[in-house]
Amino acid sequence: MTPRIPPPSAEQQLVFLAKIQRLFAEGDFTATYKFALLIALADLAVEMGADDGAELNLSVRQIAERFIQLYWRHASPYSADRPGMVTGVLTQNIGTQAAVVSQVAEFRSRHGVHTLPQARVLPEYASLLTRVAYIVSKQPLTYLQNFGGGTDPFIYERNDAGMVLLKTGVAYCLRRFQPLVQQLSRAHWVEHIKKNKRNSLIVGEARDLEDFLFSSSRQSLTVVAEGLRKLDGNSCFYCGHQVTEAEVDHYVPFSLYPRDLAHNFVLAHSKCNRSKSDTLAARRHLERWLERLELRSDALAEIGLDAGISADATTSRKVAAWGYASASQAGASAWLHATQYETVTPEYIALFNNDASGLIV
Repeated sequence: MTPRIPPPSAEQQLVFLAKIQRLFAEGDFTATYKFALLIALADLAVEMGADDGAELNLSVRQIAERFIQLYWRHASPYSADRPGMVTGVLTQNIGTQAAVVSQVAEFRSRHGVHTLPQARVLPEYASLLTRVAYIVSKQPLTYLQNFGGGTDPFIYERNDAGMVLLKTGVAYCLRRFQPLVQQLSRAHWVEHIKKNKRNSLIVGEARDLEDFLFSSSRQSLTVVAEGLRKLDGNSCFYCGHQVTEAEVDHYVPFSLYPRDLAHNFVLAHSKCNRSKSDTLAARRHLERWLERLELRSDALAEIGLDAGISADATTSRKVAAWGYASASQAGASAWLHATQYETVTPEYIALFNNDASGLIV
């Protein structure tokens, strides 16, 4: 049995963060690819890594899949919906349009698909993935770790088999600091697009640009809400009360893991949604959420397909397990109901160990 590699020390974690900050400050960002790569690596570390110092092997195709997810909506025209602004696809490169955006836009046009779930079932999707993987390999994976006038491969190495190896302690750090890496990457991504002169007539002073780039559309969330009402009835997942207009809530808060997954959505009373806000939910809610995943996974996947939102019950479980494990380590509190919280304890994590999915944290 391979011995467990201990997590990086506090000092090593600070060194990692300092280098991430240097990468943003001293790196050359001619396109938005490097931001996408950091987001992809952080997400994959959460979903596939563990809370130890072990290395993590990723394939270029796994990373390319995340690039397609991130840029899928970007291939659609953006409109600031204000007088004097034009509608158009945002340019994501200082020069010509970023090749990934062009590849996704061409694929969508040729095959007449509007959502990523629709695209994935097409035989031709494998070719798109191959083309995007080639771009990712030749560009951001080659240049991300170039900053400050040199190269510092502190995040990953690449081998002859085409795999990307997250180095010892890196997956742990990406899991630990995932919200920060996401926040920095997205903020710089938005600024990169705003500063590109080719986008000036499209963007202007738009305030909803980040939502367009990284959140599901209102139309998609409306479809999710309708599907959840048919599945669960018009009642709040948390308080159980009947509501006239329930809101769609991210069970694992979007601020913690800013990626929409169909299995992570629940209907919530507006007061419960506002009260819970950006915190994890308490144990009794978690128990019901895990049971719901087990019993209604296929139905939730159908809702995701209809809404054009990724649906993966296993990934949703892993994300939740990571979120609660991080909260337990930090001694954080979980929301029970308005003004009442409880401490996240190791007993929360045991719920995942005993879950029917077989997930071990």
